Amino acid sequence: MDDLGDERARGRPLRADAARNRGQILRATVELVVEHGPTVPMEAIARQAGVGVATLYRHFPDRATLYSQAQLEVLRLAADEADAALREERDAFAALARYMHRAVDLRVSAVMPLLNEHVPDDRLVEAARRRGLDAIDRLVARAHRERAIRPEVSSGDIALLIIRVSRPIPGVPAADNHRLSHRHLELLLDGFVHFLGADRLPGPAVTLEELGPVPDGP
Repeated sequence: MDDLGDERARGRPLRADAARNRGQILRATVELVVEHGPTVPMEAIARQAGVGVATLYRHFPDRATLYSQAQLEVLRLAADEADAALREERDAFAALARYMHRAVDLRVSAVMPLLNEHVPDDRLVEAARRRGLDAIDRLVARAHRERAIRPEVSSGDIALLIIRVSRPIPGVPAADNHRLSHRHLELLLDGFVHFLGADRLPGPAVTLEELGPVPDGP
């Protein structure tokens, strides 16, 4: 067993360089899967992360393990961002907007649907997903209590809108796609404010339970 395997088997934290490599690999995985799809070569992920292919495989022995850990990482970071927004923002609308922009930065809503069918059922991923959905519920409930958003906006609306603005537009460079995601999110946020619309939104609100697994889309 190599040094990395020894550290994991004994429950020790990774060395600083190993932890840095692991984080770079996970970030590169998310970026490249969003840009090129889940069949992106492992060699391309290693190159984007600035590590060798052998280093990638020492951390993640196969594609399923890598994708499962990438899901766990983005879900954890997104839930942490929601908790921080609730804790640190005095205004409910500011907390919700801050979370949604950070979710776009993390690419969580863009990468999760792409990886779902490539990762076997994982209780840890499901628990992390539930934590994130619970955090969105709390953000929306607070915004409703403070009358900061239209009363018919649901947690499911928020989750789906983040997915919509996060999906890259084919043929548009990645950096431009990212800027457009934030721009279009700001346009959508304007529509959440309850006093901007006199009419109710069409159709029933969507709950998170009704969403189920989100398909990859066209």
